[in-house]
Amino acid sequence: MGEENTSLGGIHISPNAISTIAYYAILQSYGVVGLAPKNLADGIVSSITREPSRGISVHYKGDQIDIDIHIIVEYGTRINSVAVSVANAVRFQVEKALGLHINSVNVHVAGLRISNTD
Repeated sequence: MGEENTSLGGIHISPNAISTIAYYAILQSYGVVGLAPKNLADGIVSSITREPSRGISVHYKGDQIDIDIHIIVEYGTRINSVAVSVANAVRFQVEKALGLHINSVNVHVAGLRISNTD
């Protein structure tokens, strides 16, 4: 998946390109204050580099695309509503940009953050 051959040549879409589209869709979602690292090694790498796709995993299984997202939610918001909103926003933006069907968008809430009310 992520590859298409036409009469003019081939089109290859990398998982990093999909995760960048998803990253900007997540940042615009209400209630999300940030992305969480997928694991400890990813957390160390993300502290060194500022890679947009640090909390996003894209998996190809044949012609199916699965996206896993690890987010941090604002304390006091309805977690289920935020997760559903993020999944819908990511699905819409990626399908709109690529013209490909997304099989699943899995949202993992890794934590809550209380914003400074000052």
